[in-house]
Amino acid sequence: MSTVKLSLACVLTLLLAGCATTQKPMDYSAFKQSNPKSILVLPPTNHTSEVIAPYGVLANVTVPLAEAGYYVFPVVLVNETFKNNGLTVAEDIHAVAPKKLNEIFGADAVLYIDIEEYGTSYAVLSSDTVVVVKARLTDSKTNALLWEGKASASSSEQNNNSGGGLVGMLVEAAVTQIMETALDTGFDIAAIATNRLLSPQAHNGLLYGPRSPHHGKEKPVE
Repeated sequence: MSTVKLSLACVLTLLLAGCATTQKPMDYSAFKQSNPKSILVLPPTNHTSEVIAPYGVLANVTVPLAEAGYYVFPVVLVNETFKNNGLTVAEDIHAVAPKKLNEIFGADAVLYIDIEEYGTSYAVLSSDTVVVVKARLTDSKTNALLWEGKASASSSEQNNNSGGGLVGMLVEAAVTQIMETALDTGFDIAAIATNRLLSPQAHNGLLYGPRSPHHGKEKPVE
């Protein structure tokens, strides 16, 4: 019996160790050397089946960037500029040479965003809206990688099942899926995910920009 308990204890220890794993500290040396003042946000690539995902994410990106102290080129103006030049697909826009983007917009840095998950899924006993995004920031003149990160958010973080048995759980899951899909809860979840991704207050987030009073006072090279 003691052997079984010891084995279970070992398994539990390994699981806890896995859960406690943290991301590798970010090296901000290239970011500080580039010291970008303005950021051009490209339309996100969408790896989900939700056609509204790019709009939900793009609409929420400007806020954390502006609050961090950067000038962000208006996304509507940026999209119109690409359309006028015959570029309407995000993957094609991401393939444009950074130097060319610098010539057109004059931004110091370019932010590339990829959407890995977006939307509400139904899993019998639960329904959850999840948004997973990753991004990288590059110097528009040298194409040097300044920063990269990934973040996620889920509606289940706030959910608290109130019981009601199996039937109650099934009904609640179905209702949740209908409501979250109809109301596009993904938009609100995307706001949380993008803030976690880009906020300087987040672990491995961006550095504060020159428009912030905190500029140059945080996150030494690790």
